[in-house]
Amino acid sequence: MNSTLRQDAENMIRQAIDAAEPGFAVRKALKGRTFPGRVFLIATGKAAWKMAWAARGALGRQITGGVVVTKYGHVEGALPGIECFEGGHPVPDAEGIRGTEAALKLTQDLRPEDTVLFLLSGGGSALFEKPLIPLGELKEITGQLLAAGCDIVEINTIRKRLSAVKGGRFAAWCAPAKVVTIVLSDVLGDPLDMIASGPTVQDRSTSRQALEIVRRYHLHFSPDALKCLETETPKELPGDTETCVIGSVRGLCEAAAEACRELGYTPVMLTDRLCCEARDAGIFLASIVAAHAGEGKKTAWLAGGETVVHLSGNGLGGRNQELALAAAAGIAGIPNAAVISVGSDGTDGPTDAAGGYVDGDSLAAMKEKGLMYSRMMENHDSYHALEAIGGLIKTGPTGTNVNDISIALLGAES
Repeated sequence: MNSTLRQDAENMIRQAIDAAEPGFAVRKALKGRTFPGRVFLIATGKAAWKMAWAARGALGRQITGGVVVTKYGHVEGALPGIECFEGGHPVPDAEGIRGTEAALKLTQDLRPEDTVLFLLSGGGSALFEKPLIPLGELKEITGQLLAAGCDIVEINTIRKRLSAVKGGRFAAWCAPAKVVTIVLSDVLGDPLDMIASGPTVQDRSTSRQALEIVRRYHLHFSPDALKCLETETPKELPGDTETCVIGSVRGLCEAAAEACRELGYTPVMLTDRLCCEARDAGIFLASIVAAHAGEGKKTAWLAGGETVVHLSGNGLGGRNQELALAAAAGIAGIPNAAVISVGSDGTDGPTDAAGGYVDGDSLAAMKEKGLMYSRMMENHDSYHALEAIGGLIKTGPTGTNVNDISIALLGAES
C-alpha cells in the first residue's frame, strides 16, 4: 500500500471534516441575537450535541431549557439545563422516541413571545420520531426502504407521512411560538423539507409521490401505513418560522480542495451532487485516474454527495466502503493512484468505519489474502475485504454530518 498517498488522502479528508465542524457556524448564526421571551432549545441529528453545545455558549442564560436527541455514542458530556438522549440510526428505536417525547413535553405550553430554537442535522429522520404506526412496523418499513436502495428524498417522502413530528408537524405543534431552525444539511441541493424530513417547514412532497415510491420499489405496507401515506402533510404552517442553512456538502468539498492545494495537488471539482450506485461511482472515479495515469501531475478529483447500495447477499459494509472497493480493480497496478471515500459523520452503514481507501496495490493484496474480489463485490462485503488489507478508514463520531466526500488521487511519479 502506498503510504504517502494514504497519508495525503487521510489529511485531505481530516481537514475537510474539521472545516465542517458545526460549532463555529452555529455561533456565527446566533451572534448578537436576542429573543424576547423564553427560549427552548431542541437539537436532533448526528451533529445535535455539538450544535447544542455551541448554541448554549452563544445564548447562555437566554435558554430556558432544552432537549438533545442524537445517535448512540454522540453525546460528549452533560449540557447544563439540557436533557440529552441517544437513539437508533438509521433505524429508529424506543430511545429516540423517548427523547422526542421529552422535546414535545418541553414545548407543549408555549406562548406567542416564546422561541423554539431548533437545531437540525442529518440523521434527524430516524432520531426525532413520534410514529403514527407501531414502532416495530416503522422499523420494518425503514429496513425495506434502505434495502431497496431508495435515495434520501424517496425515503423521507415516506417517513414524514408516518410521523407526528415530521413534514412541518413539529412547527405546527410549537405554534403560536416563533420557531427558528438552524440546519446542517445532508441532502443534496439543501431542500429544507427533506433534511431530516423537515419537522419545521412546509412539505413540498405529495401523498401521490409517496404512493408511487411504494409501487416503484414493490414495498409492503399495512393498510394503516398506506392510510398514513394517503393523508397529506401540512402545506401551510401556523405561527412565525425562520430557517437558515449553515453548512452543506459544498463547503465540505471546498475545504477538501483547499487541503489538496496545500499538499501540492491540483484539485478538480467533479460534483457536489453525486447520487448514483456506490459501485458505479467507484468505477467512474477509477476510470478518470486510469485515463490520466502517466501524465506526471499531482491531481485530485473530488466528488461530494451520497451514493446508494442495493443490497443483496449477507456481506457487511457501507456506501463509502463499497465505492472504494469498486475502484480497486480500475486502478490496479497503477503505482501512484488511490481512491478514498468517507462519510463526514464518521459512520458508514452499520459498521464502525467511516469509509474506505484503496490504491494500485489493493487488488493484489486481496488476492494474497485469498479473497476473491468479484465475490466480495457481489456479496456487498466491502468491510471485510478492506479490513483484510488495511483499507478501512475509522474516524469515530465527528460531530458533523454533511454527506460524503470521495477523492481520486494521482501522486507524483517516482
